[in-house]
Amino acid sequence: MGNERIVVIGVGNEYRHDDGAAVSVLAQLAAEDLAVDRLTLCDGEPTRLMELWEDAGLAIVVDAVHGHPGEPGRIHSVTVDADHLLADPLVDEESPAGTHGLGLGHGVALAAALGRLPRELLIVAVEGADFSIGEGLSPAVTDAVPRAVSEVRRAVEAHRAEASGP
Repeated sequence: MGNERIVVIGVGNEYRHDDGAAVSVLAQLAAEDLAVDRLTLCDGEPTRLMELWEDAGLAIVVDAVHGHPGEPGRIHSVTVDADHLLADPLVDEESPAGTHGLGLGHGVALAAALGRLPRELLIVAVEGADFSIGEGLSPAVTDAVPRAVSEVRRAVEAHRAEASGP
């Protein structure tokens, strides 16, 4: 079985419109009293991510992303496979920095190289429309928040069911 510690990490900035999607997801999960070991917001800096998911059986990272071409509000759930990170589409060599400095993909790749990935890592990404400075989510991202919350809740329940065994 191993470590069954579950952490949910939101990456984003509520003062950059849709980049605050994770802030809204975390607020809703906290209001629903989701039973996890840690529910926290992070700026996405790789070493902080590694500290937050250290010794986790399941780490779920919620983040807003740019899609090219994009479909604001679309949700992507990606289970990171450490054995295949070299082909990871999250690591985009063309755009090495985002609103969080190094991108989440770079943080994941660094953690893999250092042997500091959680046992299971799920990334729930919400495509955003507006990352300019200012508060409030676009309508498409506002509509996506409940679906992202459901995706996180589903992953937590599945992990707990697997951990409890048959």
